[in-house]
Amino acid sequence: MSSQILLLGLVVGIVNFLFRYLPLRLHGRKNAAAMPRGMTGLLLDSIGIASICALLVVSSLPEILQHHDRLVPTLLGFGLLCITFYFTRSIIFSTLLSALGYGVTWKLLMMATAL
Repeated sequence: MSSQILLLGLVVGIVNFLFRYLPLRLHGRKNAAAMPRGMTGLLLDSIGIASICALLVVSSLPEILQHHDRLVPTLLGFGLLCITFYFTRSIIFSTLLSALGYGVTWKLLMMATAL
């Protein structure tokens, strides 16, 4: 088995685990009682963003390994996804905004390299 496949599986597993574990750890058990849906609601809310981020890593890592110029747009899209989801809690809006950020950044970088 290729070491790249093992590395990809390890990265996706760690990111997926952290997106499920960190919301529970950061909010703490004392804040869980104040939340209307409790810890289970927080866990279920974090599954959407964890799935999108796992798909982002799985779909973009092989492309980045072949075309290094796509690293910056991918990182910007990932950053927009996380920041937008943190503030809005809307996975739809976060995904659309991160895709737009990726596309605009990639287009600007392609125009800059053509000059």
